[in-house]
Amino acid sequence: MTDLRHILVLPDRETAETVAEQCTEFLRAGGEPELHREALAGEDDAEDAQWLVVLEEPREGLDEEGLAALAEAHGGWLERD
Repeated sequence: MTDLRHILVLPDRETAETVAEQCTEFLRAGGEPELHREALAGEDDAEDAQWLVVLEEPREGLDEEGLAALAEAHGGWLERD
């Protein structure tokens, strides 16, 4: 079984916190979403940052379509790493 990171890229912290709470339904028992702030390349302004919700679970443990739809509903997108 191979682990895969799912990264939901979102526009602001408040949205990321809301989505992180909603992501717990996608995780198995014991999994916790992680929040990270990522400055956009070449931007010095703290306002210009993306917020990431990172989920680490076994590949077949997550509903990728559901995660993508959740991110899109909040103005973001899903990336897989």
